[in-house]
Amino acid sequence: MATVSFHLKEPKAERPTAIYALLTIDRRTRLKVYTGLSLLPAQWVTKEQRAQERGYPLNGLTNDALDGIAERLRTCYIQCLAQGTLPTSALLKEAAAFEAPATPPSPLPAASRTFWDVAQEWITLAHQRGKTTSAYLYTTTFRHLRNFATWAGRAVDFELITPSFGDAYTSYLLREVRLTDNTIAKQVSTLKRFMRWAAERDYHHTAGYERLSWKRREPDIMTLTAEEVEALESLALPEEGYLDNARNLFLLSCYTGLRYSDLVSIRPEHLRGSTLRLTTQKTREVVSIPLQARALPIVRRMIDGQIRSVSNQKLNDYLKELGERAGITEPMEVIRFRGGRRESQTVPKWQKLGCHTGRRTFVTLSLERGLRPELIMRITGHRDWRSFKRYVNITEQAVEREFARVYDMPPPMKVVN
Repeated sequence: MATVSFHLKEPKAERPTAIYALLTIDRRTRLKVYTGLSLLPAQWVTKEQRAQERGYPLNGLTNDALDGIAERLRTCYIQCLAQGTLPTSALLKEAAAFEAPATPPSPLPAASRTFWDVAQEWITLAHQRGKTTSAYLYTTTFRHLRNFATWAGRAVDFELITPSFGDAYTSYLLREVRLTDNTIAKQVSTLKRFMRWAAERDYHHTAGYERLSWKRREPDIMTLTAEEVEALESLALPEEGYLDNARNLFLLSCYTGLRYSDLVSIRPEHLRGSTLRLTTQKTREVVSIPLQARALPIVRRMIDGQIRSVSNQKLNDYLKELGERAGITEPMEVIRFRGGRRESQTVPKWQKLGCHTGRRTFVTLSLERGLRPELIMRITGHRDWRSFKRYVNITEQAVEREFARVYDMPPPMKVVN
């Protein structure tokens, strides 16, 4: 018998530490293998051997990856057992490393494909197209569906996904999984997208899923002020250390509005003089981004390999550490909605810093400095105002400054406590 458990390399560390797996065979032999994942110890639930998801939505991706690693390690052990051997370190390392299949699995006849077969095909296709983040999000959606099926004791299939199914499923996500309204809306949207994709390939001919819905409630947008960006720029850090590396990546997002997926995909052919021209990973839009004086050196260092790519989750962790060091401690109210009920907590601003904050900061500061919205949308690749406005956070101070400029009023006096 073999079991898999997960542990942190440095459980008392104050920065992200590696997660490793222990394959225990017959309660005697223990084989250790690193997963390639890392996490802040404060976000690790030791009893469950999983990342804390409440308050950290992206940690669900980490847990999905750990589930997959555990399954592959057990499969590796079973295969070796059949041959009368124990798995070697090299075999375990290979099993733990996630890799999308180089070629799609042999297609099954359409009539014999189950809902779950088609779901796996959709996830595999996303991996093969280089959409790793999307593939992990899809995996999370189907994990929730499988857990719901077990919890409710009901089957999940194409023709069964109807509005009444949606009522039961969203109630489960709200009351049992404790997801927020926005996260539930995203899960419903992902499921409908999958159903449309499957319908286009004649895997089903039902339409009830189109009536699934959940109201999304937009949260307050968090961006950095120009002063906070300057605080990050002037923060004294060891050159080429992990925090300096993370700062450069984040500042480039603040200067260009690039998403994380595009940021880490910059290649020499994308730089044309002092302009970045590339095709975005998410929407396949071709964007041309004029590089301001502060951005161009960072891009050149990235192309030269002096600035290293790090995972989205690691960068989020590093940004929180950077924000705290830079004194970005202004209290902010974080508001969530569950079932239409408002929940709020007040935290220092650095705790909510993440990769996407850079893109939102670029949009907001560009508007404050007078760049026309349609020009910003051209740079960021937004196609419509509805999606663009979710990135705009015009602060009270910016309103006061602009009002004073237009109406020739003196700016409000600063109150010193």
